[in-house]
Amino acid sequence: MQSKTLSLPKLNRLNPSLESTALKLMEETGELAQAIGKFRGLSGEKIFMDEKETLDEIARELLDVAQTAVTMMFVMEDTYGINIDDSLKSHLLKLETKGYLRR
Repeated sequence: MQSKTLSLPKLNRLNPSLESTALKLMEETGELAQAIGKFRGLSGEKIFMDEKETLDEIARELLDVAQTAVTMMFVMEDTYGINIDDSLKSHLLKLETKGYLRR
């Protein structure tokens, strides 16, 4: 099994709270859903974009979701003392137990 790692930086000049980051995550997730729906013709709108443009837009929105989720993890760690490494280990164990992950 091939493993891939995505490392996103902690952003500068932000003072996010748990609540503001959760709201931002929902906003970005909505934009991802809108990109998928709109550009795939699921919203009833006729948007003319070729396949590459469509997939590039979806990838950009997905990365916005990922960055915001990572920011929320930093908030959990910095503000509330949650050990993200321990949480990740627990999450990976859960995935392995469910058969989604082999080590």
